[in-house]
Amino acid sequence: MNALTVAGRQVPLDQDGFLENLDDWSLEVARALAAEEDIAFADEHVEVLQLLRDFYAEFQLSPATRPLIKYAALKLGPEKGNSQYLNRLFNGRPAKLAARLAGLPKPTNCI
Repeated sequence: MNALTVAGRQVPLDQDGFLENLDDWSLEVARALAAEEDIAFADEHVEVLQLLRDFYAEFQLSPATRPLIKYAALKLGPEKGNSQYLNRLFNGRPAKLAARLAGLPKPTNCI
């Protein structure tokens, strides 16, 4: 089993590096996952991760890229709800990587 150590505690991950238990998520866990991806974690990331968690709470699924972009545009405005912005924040993999950092399951149509 894969695990991430955060503040001295083991957080179990699945074979793809996603959290086994959604309740294990915290900003500290997100920072640790972002560090693994060489992402300079910032407030912009937190905003999108919270947006993803809200999407998951509303729809009980992790969005693929197009629904993520549409939801971000609706909730954050067109300057943040576009593929260029999200790709820049999440190394060109906004749906999959952002879901991972948000502690959500892997989007079903992501490889």
